[in-house]
Amino acid sequence: MEKKLEKISLSAACPVRNVLDRIGDKWSILVMMILNEGETFRFNELQKIIGDISQKMLTVTLRSLEADGLISRKVYPEVPPRVEYRLTDMGNSLIPHINNLVQWADEYMETITATRQRYGS
Repeated sequence: MEKKLEKISLSAACPVRNVLDRIGDKWSILVMMILNEGETFRFNELQKIIGDISQKMLTVTLRSLEADGLISRKVYPEVPPRVEYRLTDMGNSLIPHINNLVQWADEYMETITATRQRYGS
């Protein structure tokens, strides 16, 4: 068991913890899955598709994903300004892993919910 723990970094700088901390929030995976459905999306399109996200929260989510290199933002010099978002190659490489997580969650959500109810949470 010790050898496995050596391979998994237990420090705060652990890459897995770092990535999950960023994409494990309420909106990031949803935004990435939406961006995966098309070539590009504008801010208002994303907000309309998601529905119950505030403008501020969508802005924060998009900036975080952009800062991590998972999405790109392109500003067109037009009046009014046009801004489009898309997945980067790195963002696209994460999609199969997100799909696996979604599939796992779909498969086990009923069990998790039932267990939580029995546990009292």
